[in-house]
Amino acid sequence: MSAKIAIVGGGPSGCYTAQALLKRAPDLEVDIIDALPVPYGLVRYGVAADHQGTKGVARQFARIFTRQNAQFFGNLRIGRDVTLEALRRAYDVVVLAAGLPGDRPLGIPGDDLPGVIGSGALTRALYEHPDAEALPELGEAPLVIGTGNVAVDILRLLAKTPEELSGSDLGAGPSDWLAAQKIRQITVVGRSSAAAARFSPVMIKELAELSRVDLRLAAGGSDAGEVLAAAVAGSAGPLPIDFRFESRPVALEPLGDGLQLTVETPRGRETIAASSVISAIGFTGDGSFDRDGLLAEAGGAARLYAAGWFRTGPVGAIPQCREEGQRLAQQILDEVQPDPARIGRALFAGRAGITDFDHWQHLDALELAGATDQRCRRKISRRDDMLRPANLQDA
Repeated sequence: MSAKIAIVGGGPSGCYTAQALLKRAPDLEVDIIDALPVPYGLVRYGVAADHQGTKGVARQFARIFTRQNAQFFGNLRIGRDVTLEALRRAYDVVVLAAGLPGDRPLGIPGDDLPGVIGSGALTRALYEHPDAEALPELGEAPLVIGTGNVAVDILRLLAKTPEELSGSDLGAGPSDWLAAQKIRQITVVGRSSAAAARFSPVMIKELAELSRVDLRLAAGGSDAGEVLAAAVAGSAGPLPIDFRFESRPVALEPLGDGLQLTVETPRGRETIAASSVISAIGFTGDGSFDRDGLLAEAGGAARLYAAGWFRTGPVGAIPQCREEGQRLAQQILDEVQPDPARIGRALFAGRAGITDFDHWQHLDALELAGATDQRCRRKISRRDDMLRPANLQDA
């Protein structure tokens, strides 16, 4: 089969879809397109810097390009550098796997106040995304809204000592920022009961094992499961992390130099003071695509498909991306009708500024060569440096 397939998004969903397609039909022309100069998306910029085992899936994804002959076109933004319409004319199939880069708003009065920080914006800055904003000041008593794995990732990084971050790929700037924080207490607020919280038990165990952590059930934790109860009982460090379940946020307002969150609980309304608020309630699109319109159009007749969070919303982890990629690949192969007149990757011929997989391998080698005793790599974070790695050879 000589069909030409473009996958927009080089993260787990895009890579797993490409892998499954080429395993079933090795002669396909599969191109992965990403707005970033480097592949792997959330593996590089979303998976926590201290979870190197999870990041190891990138080695599997590399084989898509080195053994299965997919091609990577980086630093190529749909809508800025090429239109989606042009892409659809050039390829037999277009798969949208661009994820959800925006933070879902809290949707309560005061959610746009200074000091309210989206978890996506915070983690992009911590993991040195080239388009990230500066790291914010959290103050002595930050409050985290949300009890999923993203929230627990943030808690773990805020609570770790410099020694406990050894072996991660956290950069020098974020490492210095963490060391400079003077956090004395963290409050975690969740709408659900403790039993219905969405964090992984493994993540809670890992959090409880940190030397500084003292997990507490401040409210609504009467139905805490065995893992959470054991974590609370077994942690006794100097940094209290208070979980408040069954607490629905209803309003934020300024309070001195910080914020006050009002929550609705089974006991009535309560207020919680905080120096800052980190919202970890999920993600949404950033307006780059008319997601609703494209999802309504998607299907074999339109030669347009969607994958990952772009299709489902912010649910599911990397293993689910693999399963979905396999299902989607089979659907595409069942429905695709190759047109020899479509030009495929020739659409990008002669365009300046596009990076390929060889470019990424050079960057990867430079980062690994910059590893220290405490860090497994030294990430190159500035876009200009990522585009011109030759300038860093002697840095």
